[in-house]
Amino acid sequence: MTRAAGGALEAAVLGVLWEAGDWRTPADVRAGLGPAHDVTYTTVMTVLVRLWKKKEVERTKTGRSFSYRALRSEDQYVAERMDAVLAAASDRHLALSQFVAGMSDAERAQLRRLVARRRSR
Repeated sequence: MTRAAGGALEAAVLGVLWEAGDWRTPADVRAGLGPAHDVTYTTVMTVLVRLWKKKEVERTKTGRSFSYRALRSEDQYVAERMDAVLAAASDRHLALSQFVAGMSDAERAQLRRLVARRRSR
């Protein structure tokens, strides 16, 4: 068993919950992680409790245990992470410019459409 990089296991657990779209027990989450993440049940429990304390997931009592589900969609989660990364940059505009420069033409066109739609509101 190898140790996942910081946050990688949390992201994988959230991925299982996003894919499920509803409540999942730790055993369900562990099964959803598959062989790519050879982790114990207690490790999955630890990650779920950590995510619950961070208010990334909610939980409900299911028998003697808990079931969990994500509080936000994957899109909302990613958008908040992108905003946090930009906020941490010493020059937010330069960082955003570099990000946009790395986009494909289709992605930049989609971004222009989204900005235009936002302005028209």
